[in-house]
Amino acid sequence: MDDFRIFETGQFLEDLEQNFSGQQERIKRKLASYVYPQLKQNPYFGKNIKKLSNYRLETWRYRIGDYRFFYTTDGHKKIVFMLTIDHRGSAY
Repeated sequence: MDDFRIFETGQFLEDLEQNFSGQQERIKRKLASYVYPQLKQNPYFGKNIKKLSNYRLETWRYRIGDYRFFYTTDGHKKIVFMLTIDHRGSAY
């Protein structure tokens, strides 16, 4: 099975530069070493993955601590589009 590719949108890259309450480097390391490899294999299933309901475009979220990473997928082209990042308190 071919792996998915990860595409980071401009908004996602901009959001990634926030401080994350002093955890920015930890979050970036976790994305590179754990989250992206998991999403490349299967972006639809995992303990921190959840499909959001009531969204016109199928949207998924990945949870890292108090932060939510939102993405969509193109199953035909095998691409995961990383959309945005938000704190859980204001994410939904």
